[in-house]
Amino acid sequence: MNPARLRGDRGSSLPLYIWLTGILLFAAFALFAFAQAASARNGAQSAADAAALAAAQSARDELMEGLEGAIGVEDDWLDWLDGDGFDGAGAAAAAEELAAENDATVTGISEYEAGGFPGYQVEIQTNYTVGDSIIPGTESMQANADAAAVIEPRCDFDVPEDPESVVELDCDGELVDIDPEDFDLDDLPDASVLFSVHLAE
Repeated sequence: MNPARLRGDRGSSLPLYIWLTGILLFAAFALFAFAQAASARNGAQSAADAAALAAAQSARDELMEGLEGAIGVEDDWLDWLDGDGFDGAGAAAAAEELAAENDATVTGISEYEAGGFPGYQVEIQTNYTVGDSIIPGTESMQANADAAAVIEPRCDFDVPEDPESVVELDCDGELVDIDPEDFDLDDLPDASVLFSVHLAE
């Protein structure tokens, strides 16, 4: 066996080893960059979901306030149970608050409807960036996302001929009796019994 030839083989394999190591390192850094971007996108989507739900929940609170004030006073108080009648005065502020808690900023909010149910669509941008990586520009790149949430009435009822009659609500199996002539705020269940708030599909 020729020792000189062995030394030559080892010498020629060194550049290949360095080349393969470089490729593996580049692939690892690239995967890390994609993981950073995916994490930023997930964070943005979570912030958008939370902001949209907050906007819809604010509108639901407004519906409850309108319902409480209308029972026993307005003959058409049952209209509040249809899930409309709110103006969404606090929706934007609620969305902005939840977005801020998730380190994001609301860039747009608009009324939304899905399946006949009203709600809000919210667009956000993260306050943080993807971060430094081997991909140029990620150090200043922010993530964007949007989400929509709706308010869905949960109660079925028969409209009585006499607006002063007791109304029985069937809210997904939970029965609620409301007597407009003898109404007390404690007679109303939690808002979640009357209306569900969920992300639009």
